[in-house]
Amino acid sequence: MIALPAPKAEVLADRERIIAGLRALLPEDAVIAEPHELRAYETDGLTAYRQAPLAVVLRGSTTEVAAVLRFCNERGVRVIPRGAGTSLAGGALPLADAVVIGLMRMNRILEINTEDRYARVEAGVTNLAITEAVKDLGFFYAPDPSSQLACMIGGNIAMNSGGAHCLKYGVTANNVLGLTCVTLEGEVLELGGAHFDAAGYDWLGLLIGSEGQLVVVTEVMVRLIPSAEGARAMLAAFRSNEIAGACVAEIIASGIIPVALEFMDRPAIHACEAFAHAGYPLDAEAMLIIEVEGSPEEQEAELAAIAEICRRFDPISLKVAQTPEESAAIWKGRKGAFGAIGRISPDYLCMDGTIPTSRLAEVLARIGEMSRHYGLEVANIFHAGDGNLHPLIMFDANDPDSQRRAEAFGADILKLCVEVGGCLTGEHGVGVEKRDLMPVQFTATELAQQRRIKSAFDPRWLLNPAKVFPLEDPAREAA
Repeated sequence: MIALPAPKAEVLADRERIIAGLRALLPEDAVIAEPHELRAYETDGLTAYRQAPLAVVLRGSTTEVAAVLRFCNERGVRVIPRGAGTSLAGGALPLADAVVIGLMRMNRILEINTEDRYARVEAGVTNLAITEAVKDLGFFYAPDPSSQLACMIGGNIAMNSGGAHCLKYGVTANNVLGLTCVTLEGEVLELGGAHFDAAGYDWLGLLIGSEGQLVVVTEVMVRLIPSAEGARAMLAAFRSNEIAGACVAEIIASGIIPVALEFMDRPAIHACEAFAHAGYPLDAEAMLIIEVEGSPEEQEAELAAIAEICRRFDPISLKVAQTPEESAAIWKGRKGAFGAIGRISPDYLCMDGTIPTSRLAEVLARIGEMSRHYGLEVANIFHAGDGNLHPLIMFDANDPDSQRRAEAFGADILKLCVEVGGCLTGEHGVGVEKRDLMPVQFTATELAQQRRIKSAFDPRWLLNPAKVFPLEDPAREAA
């Protein structure tokens, strides 16, 4: 079970004055403090853990965010930035003595510049809304996490989100040109800009993926990419996870870089087919969804080369889409995969480790062994092309023993990822979920250096506390 720090007694005792101060500082409808209203903010996508915050403030501008941060810093009040709350690692989980800064009202697209290929948007704009705003101009925003309909760009920045198409286009860090962000002291920083390589230190590289530990992001300048002439998908089904994993490694080793290369195992195939009726082969143990793009000639050549590689692994079936409608049908189940698993299990943990693609077959076999050891079903759905695994461990949160086994199972998967040369997270972040596993990935010296960076931005550790670093961290405990 994940532990949370004890609330600061002096902050709880001063709750009414803190709320009154926030209401004096902000518009009338900006502060939420009633217990029944706070319940909407007590958890995020990691729903096994819940804690109502001290208060929630909904902000509409960088200036207002700066004022709230300054207010909280002066009073020693912890602050939790929050977008849509889709984090699967508990990245937006509140504390009882913390003020949640909700950025969902900051949802304007401020500028679109197709000549210089960028868009400037507020942190509360949803991921998909960026592409929708520019698709008629012949452009798109590349990162496409599965939650892109709901997740907000500020959260994508915090966790360095990816998605199915990150194999070709990269994750959030590869598609952001500039940030407007606010420090705990209320200072507004403008970093990067409408160019591809800013001078000086790589501040964007430091802040993207920092999980709300260093600053609160309020505006983002994202890179726009010209839309491809077209795209086509194919589906390859195999007799085992290991064979499909070996096929993935062979495709990557060939030098072909598809736009997307997704993996689903038997439990996932059956759940998604029952949910979406996408026409998936129910006799397969594993399935790959592969997409290429470009001119019709480019698509044909790449699909032919990939199909030839797949045939070396004796596929049960091999289907190449001939029309956009057929491609959409292939993707239909994958896009609804997490919802599909939710229909067959009361709860699930969505893990997020990353491994070298050459070790995929081995890792899948060992996950299967762990599943039998813990007595819990697991459905494997992940971005296989870049080795970003998303095993979905099915359990019952109302059964403490089931939850305990699920968390132990998940920890073992993440330890395995590190063991084979990968890392704890590909795109979900550390949050509270992987916090206590950080020493598995990093040495004491490496963690100490990361803590120094945190302390340089946030000396009292008030920004998104109890995340990323183990609670026994001395700097954290002294805060």
